[in-house]
Amino acid sequence: MAGSQNLGRDSRTSPPEPGQRVAPGTKRTLKRQRAADIQNKLAGFKREHEKKRRNRLILLITAWTVGIALVAGGVIFAVVGSLPKSPPAAIEGVETFSGLSSNHVQGAVKYAQSPPVGGDHSAIPLNCAVYIEPVPNENAVHSLEHGAVWVTYDPQAVTGPQLDTLREDIPSTYAILSPYSGLPSPVVASAWGAQLKVASADDPRIKDFIAKYRSAKTAPEPGAPCTGGVDGPGKVK
Repeated sequence: MAGSQNLGRDSRTSPPEPGQRVAPGTKRTLKRQRAADIQNKLAGFKREHEKKRRNRLILLITAWTVGIALVAGGVIFAVVGSLPKSPPAAIEGVETFSGLSSNHVQGAVKYAQSPPVGGDHSAIPLNCAVYIEPVPNENAVHSLEHGAVWVTYDPQAVTGPQLDTLREDIPSTYAILSPYSGLPSPVVASAWGAQLKVASADDPRIKDFIAKYRSAKTAPEPGAPCTGGVDGPGKVK
């Protein structure tokens, strides 16, 4: 009897030996234990799989977020870098003139400034462009009225690379570049009611002047056409 009792206790806690008889109740217990073990293992596998899946998802989301941030940052940097820099509120050396008339007249006009910065002018504006010959004052002043900037240079002092620099700095619209005889300095930038005299074509104030006064509200008719008028002699582009 003692042997039978020992056998019963061992069969509940350890697998039966080959050929050993096992009571029906013990078989059911072993089956339930094996099933539970299998379920536990499956649950563990599932938890591990879910953990790995979550980690992969987190890495993927992080990578996408970082990538989008880098692309967005690059786009913003490119856009901001391409925008023209705002000119300073005051540009050293700029002279301003007020009380300028703006009547349409025929024939030549005698202007107080050379080049002129405003006043009576031709009814036909000068087409904004780069010119290699002097242009009529009266037509150019009409373009200034529309918000154009007129950059003039002494053809004896500004040649070669200096002239190339000026041409590169001239915008494609609302800007005129032309030689001008008898200038008080090698380069003079003019807008309606404002003028800047500089000694060199690479003076950074030229760009500042263009940025500040081109299509500015200081002109009587900013935004009015700078094309559809008349071409001056020696138009390049």
